[in-house]
Amino acid sequence: MAQHSISINGRSYSIACEDGQEEHLNRLATYLDERVGELAASLGQIGDARLLVMAGLLIADELSDAYADVAAARGESLDDPLDKAAVAALRESDDATAAAQIESLAERIESIAERLEQA
Repeated sequence: MAQHSISINGRSYSIACEDGQEEHLNRLATYLDERVGELAASLGQIGDARLLVMAGLLIADELSDAYADVAAARGESLDDPLDKAAVAALRESDDATAAAQIESLAERIESIAERLEQA
């Protein structure tokens, strides 16, 4: 297991990750840092903990929307897109459906990233 350093809101954090996952961790940290930066720009430096909690909630909301979109694309309805049983059911799809879902999610993530870059 590797120790890797990331930076969020100007602070360094040492994070353990599986060997070979450092680049993925960097991408995740960059995304989180951008979200925290947006919040800090609009709200000011209200403290690392609050900024991280708010960014986490925003990202969880995006994830919830993405799960709902996947369910809608499959013709299903989710009352609570973060319900563990509902999410587990979405994950049990066949390989072709999973590939289509991943492609759709990737396009959505790229769209969100483009909007963040333009903001």
